[in-house]
Amino acid sequence: MIPVQGFEGHKVAVLGLGRSGLATAAALKAGGAEPLLWDDSVESRARAEDLGYDCVDLAKHGAFDGVSLLITSPGIPHLYPTPNKIIALAMAAGVPVDNDIGLFFRSWSTQDWDAFDVTPRTIAVTGSNGKSTTTALIHHILQHVERPTQMAGNIGRGVLDIEPAVDGEVVVLELSSYQTDLARALTPDIAVFTNLSPDHLDRHGGMGGYFAAKRRLFAEGGPDRAVIGVDETEGAYLANQIATNREDDRVIRISSGQKLGDYGWSVFARKGFLTEWRKGKQLASIDLRDIAGLPGAHNHQNACAAYAACRALGIAPRVIEAAFHTFLGLPHRSQTVAEQGGVRFVNDSKATNVDSAAKALQAFKNIRWIAGGLGKDGGLAGLLPHLASVKKAYLIGHSARDFALELGELPVEICETMQVAVARARAEAEAGDTVLLAPAAASFDQYPNFEKRGEHFTDLVLGAAAEIVPD
Repeated sequence: MIPVQGFEGHKVAVLGLGRSGLATAAALKAGGAEPLLWDDSVESRARAEDLGYDCVDLAKHGAFDGVSLLITSPGIPHLYPTPNKIIALAMAAGVPVDNDIGLFFRSWSTQDWDAFDVTPRTIAVTGSNGKSTTTALIHHILQHVERPTQMAGNIGRGVLDIEPAVDGEVVVLELSSYQTDLARALTPDIAVFTNLSPDHLDRHGGMGGYFAAKRRLFAEGGPDRAVIGVDETEGAYLANQIATNREDDRVIRISSGQKLGDYGWSVFARKGFLTEWRKGKQLASIDLRDIAGLPGAHNHQNACAAYAACRALGIAPRVIEAAFHTFLGLPHRSQTVAEQGGVRFVNDSKATNVDSAAKALQAFKNIRWIAGGLGKDGGLAGLLPHLASVKKAYLIGHSARDFALELGELPVEICETMQVAVARARAEAEAGDTVLLAPAAASFDQYPNFEKRGEHFTDLVLGAAAEIVPD
């Protein structure tokens, strides 16, 4: 773990006792602080007490007397739509509010680093879509070159649960808007912004607040290198704000679909080829079309982001290309789980919003599309221009009938359950078809999370016939 620095002998309150909360408590204790824990869940408090921690009802009068800091879990709202009552009490008492990400950046560097030959680095990845794949791909490339590396944050382990740095190590962090919005310290060496599309708008008070939360990763600490997707207005604006001039190669602009101009440093993918340009010269080109773990334009953007981040570390293009070919992708993200009789079965359960589902629909041909769940504000309007490859939709969950009305002339079948949808799609699929789970909706009407939804799809596919072999 990473012992928290700067709070030895201080009382620090911890609100929310999930994975990050308990890891934070352990890191605070290791650093000499006195953690005071609270969670509304009786079961969570019992687990914490079994581990030897004190649980204190932070909603009681005087609970923040003598407390130096409140650390809150990312899922607990601190501003919009309304602040959690305990966070509001802390602010009223003048107690600073932070999260584990802020503590990590305050505590990661130690005096031990003075003896290292190569200073450890941090790469932080944010954006609406592609964060997890980009983070995992960077981590995979670093493993490929046998450089010490750990992956944490919104993927893998909690940031304070990782091991202290070794000589030359690179920690790769996936950071959500919930995490960047509140952290009081954000000082990555390399920061990556993949893209932006509407999501979590209630939590951030609208699109402007959502973008502002992402922008903090670049504005608070000033990374040495900024890798920025410029296919949306917000990304282009962010790159323009950071760069001092057109030739400033501290900013690496990336794109999927457009050739970028003569900037100081850019990486873009067009027609399946990734190209790197620097100071007016093409330095490298990689054919992405046959890389099984990175299908579709959205994954080509992820490849550009990971490539740029690793190039900023000095890793050679051909080494990165070799690592691309051994990347298997992440579960629930355009994951090929089986092929049967020429039919491909793809699990993209992580496509919980319209934008990510649209990217999945553009990555494959002859699609039999399983969609539905708990629909989000705005419905499917943003998907309608991307249905050309869809042969039929098989709709499940709470929003099945609403989705059917929105899809117009597209052939649809209301299946309600995953079992029925998989069975019907398989029965009607022909060689060359792709049965694609890309729900464009949250999972909470039928599943506790998108992972369980994707696992159920995978189990149904793999369990239906012995001859189905995972790709």
